[in-house]
Amino acid sequence: MKLFILYQTDLWKSKASRVFFGIFDSRAKAIDCAKWQELYTHNSEVVVLEVTLNLFEEV
Repeated sequence: MKLFILYQTDLWKSKASRVFFGIFDSRAKAIDCAKWQELYTHNSEVVVLEVTLNLFEEV
């Protein structure tokens, strides 16, 4: 199962500036929520990360 994590970040998409906004079951729902919450501005970007649930991997 895939999940999508929604973050708002600065223009350079640095990890230090990420603000968590939610977890969704589709990328489209995450982007719709970002538009509805007006997370896209001239000073910020939106990052949607895809993760797999119940998956064990070595890093």
